[in-house]
Amino acid sequence: MKAEVHVFLKPGVLDVQGKAVEAALHGLGWPEVADVRVGRTITFDLPAGDAAAAEAKVTAMCERLLANTVIEGYRVEVTG
Repeated sequence: MKAEVHVFLKPGVLDVQGKAVEAALHGLGWPEVADVRVGRTITFDLPAGDAAAAEAKVTAMCERLLANTVIEGYRVEVTG
């Protein structure tokens, strides 16, 4: 099975990297771009099995290591 975790800053948390990307895009001629947020994607393989159990495991991984749940949210996708 493949697991994909999307980690992103929660609303209201200053995204310094997003602001830098936004400023760079403005400087390159796209001034209409606004509210840029930068996140990360983590992908990995899991042994084949029950998708619901795999999703629960990946959620536990997020809560304990992959996301700083004080300032970050996450979305888990487990596929076939």
